[in-house]
Amino acid sequence: EAIAKLKPGVRIINCARGGLVDEVALAEAIRSGHVAGAAFDVFAEEPATNSPLFNLPNVVVTPHLGAATTEAQENVALQVAEQMADYLMTGAVSNALNMPSVTAEEAKVMGPWIKLAGHLGNFVGQMTDEPITAINVLYDGVVSTMNLAALNCAVIAGIMRKANPDVNMVSAPVIAKERGIHQSTTRQDQSGAFEGYIKVTVVTELRERSVAGTVFSDGKPRFIQIKGINVDAEIGANMVYTTNDDVPGIIGTLGQTMGENGVNIANFTLGRAARGAEAIAILYVDDPVSETVLDKLRATGLFNQVKALAFDMA
Repeated sequence: EAIAKLKPGVRIINCARGGLVDEVALAEAIRSGHVAGAAFDVFAEEPATNSPLFNLPNVVVTPHLGAATTEAQENVALQVAEQMADYLMTGAVSNALNMPSVTAEEAKVMGPWIKLAGHLGNFVGQMTDEPITAINVLYDGVVSTMNLAALNCAVIAGIMRKANPDVNMVSAPVIAKERGIHQSTTRQDQSGAFEGYIKVTVVTELRERSVAGTVFSDGKPRFIQIKGINVDAEIGANMVYTTNDDVPGIIGTLGQTMGENGVNIANFTLGRAARGAEAIAILYVDDPVSETVLDKLRATGLFNQVKALAFDMA
């Protein structure tokens, strides 16, 4: 009855004491639209494991930190500071509400793989212009036994970065869900020459696009397959990606065009589906390549696609 007397569209916040607000009645009022939303960090029963407010889209809930005394509050503050220091120093994440937990031991092993996952997502994100409807991630071999929640977040953040440069591992999965993007994950035992690899496939209304990569013993990530074509491409901050029919003259044209325009090539990788079939080239270059230079490559008529790519190597 008390909730019904409130103005329609009201938002209720309870940080005082659990039980002051009838959670069942509030949940019904939110579903009916009379109450626009709520935020709670205290509950009728604590620890709260099953509240009617859980899973409502316009409700924010956080765990109640029972620190009523000065000493308890100081201890809680110290614990939070130590956990933040652990994250900044070792990459360990503990007790986070909206990010997968990662131990210090996991962070040490997973660090290069998390970076690779972000690069793979970033690659397909930059290469895809149409709206994405699904993201499928395959984990093979040693990486399939790791904490996949953190890796999935890195993949999705990489994909979403083209549309939103400020996206991160926390916000990306939420944005993808809001856009109705279906997400799936597959694990499998080692199936090839690599101890482990990650393959990311995005689906649009027009096509599927996939890229796979691994981490070498030196800790550096590599692209090992693009569009089903095997490659061994070092990943750098500035790259150029081309596709073409497998004909003579491609390497010379790429090298000459880059050289004439002052672009230094740090690494040059080629791959092809079969003799005379589709081929790809991936150039890791020292500096960003302008559209003017890319247009010169397009004007030769030798390339089906020419695109500059950028990756965050920090």
